[in-house]
Amino acid sequence: MAIQDIFFYLFAALTLICAFLVVANPFTRNPVTSAMFLVLSIISMAGLFVLLHAFFLAAVQILVYAGAVMVLFLFVIMLLDLKEEARRHYKTFGVVTGVVSVGALLAIAVRAITTSGLSTGVQPQAEGATNALGKLLFTQYLLPFEIVSVLLLVAMVGVILLSKKDLK
Repeated sequence: MAIQDIFFYLFAALTLICAFLVVANPFTRNPVTSAMFLVLSIISMAGLFVLLHAFFLAAVQILVYAGAVMVLFLFVIMLLDLKEEARRHYKTFGVVTGVVSVGALLAIAVRAITTSGLSTGVQPQAEGATNALGKLLFTQYLLPFEIVSVLLLVAMVGVILLSKKDLK
């Protein structure tokens, strides 16, 4: 087993474990702890990008997501002054609806992977090249890129409106 294989399994396991701990944190109910596990998950994904020789994506992953977006998340958590979440009782309808939704998304993902032709062994044309990535991002994927930016703007405005206190 090569050293790259060992690092791949290490980073993949760290990514999965930290992603699980973001959602189901057994240590504490504090949302800041979940945000820190999200940072660890993002950093270990950047390690996977380095193993793929996509150094630019790894750097963007660290700078943008682990840096700027997580600072924004922590700012929102602090702004909303979220306390430790109290244990609550789950309604049966919500649990069943959530399980059905997750199952449907999983089925869609499996079908997309099986029909995508990934088993043909498609190789990237330019490993880690930023020119090809930039051209793809701003030509073929311009609409999804702009939709994500508008969605982030709407989410930010929504957080500001939700955190405003009534001055009556």
